[in-house]
Amino acid sequence: MNAALLPESKLEAIRYFGNPDKCHAFLVEMRWPSGVRCPHCGSSSVGALSESFVKSKRTGKVAVRRVWNCKGCKKQFTAKVGTIFEDSALGLDKWLPAIWMIVNAKNGVSSCELARDLDITQKAAWHMGHRIRLAMRDGIFNLCGDVEADETFIGGRARFMHQKRKEEVRKVGGSFGMTPVSGILQRTNDRELSKVKLRVLGSVKRRNLMPHILQTVKHGSNVFTDAFSSHQGLSKAYNHEVIDHAIEYARGKVHTNGMENFWSLLKRTIKGTYVSVDPAHLFRYLDEQATRFNERENDDRGRFLSAMKRVSGRRLTYAKLTGKK
Repeated sequence: MNAALLPESKLEAIRYFGNPDKCHAFLVEMRWPSGVRCPHCGSSSVGALSESFVKSKRTGKVAVRRVWNCKGCKKQFTAKVGTIFEDSALGLDKWLPAIWMIVNAKNGVSSCELARDLDITQKAAWHMGHRIRLAMRDGIFNLCGDVEADETFIGGRARFMHQKRKEEVRKVGGSFGMTPVSGILQRTNDRELSKVKLRVLGSVKRRNLMPHILQTVKHGSNVFTDAFSSHQGLSKAYNHEVIDHAIEYARGKVHTNGMENFWSLLKRTIKGTYVSVDPAHLFRYLDEQATRFNERENDDRGRFLSAMKRVSGRRLTYAKLTGKK
């Protein structure tokens, strides 16, 4: 694939991927650069591509369905099978512009906005958005060098709650009903820009917080935290230094300002774009924001191609997303 021929801006992407034939050819080349293979059995013994016309029950529009027949397992498949697009009635001419929009929007794209732009229902746009966030999720990588660790709480503030709910929060504490999130940031070094890893926690107690740090940060690294008691014990595996925010916010390179900056970006996205995030789906929005932050050095086309490389082998059905059978 000649990446230089691909669009560079949102306007060019909408024009380019508005053609279903170009979308199909692009996806096929991305998935199988060395030739089409069956996603069911992996066989390269595949028959010729056959096309048929399918009429949409909702819109009445006619679309082309492109199918291969595998000579190995005798099953049929399309380019969507085995990807986040599988079993979706929406065409690739809607999926690919949606991916471009989400991966390149600094503060995210709400399902209502996505529905208006693509002329689909909000329900379909919501499901589509979560499937794209699944494709955006980074792989497993460890952090090292100078590392910052910090926590925050995501959720509604007491002053915006109903009076009865507000009284419950005041009795239990300010973070009652909010979801704790752990963040670990590797600072910029000579080789790469800073990058972050996030995890939703059950609580900020040491038994929940420590495993995330120990699994993410290489032993022997320099770890900087605030004076929160759950961080005690990190000195056994790391060069641990603490900054007490009751006294100062920075002491040389001992600070957590990089992680605090990321929290401001995350909360701006959630409060300004998504407004209300269900705790059950919070980790998906964290994946989206963390990936966008980690790939900020890329241009729009680079971030889009990075997400497209991860669409295979990942599937999220509506039943699984909603917890319904």
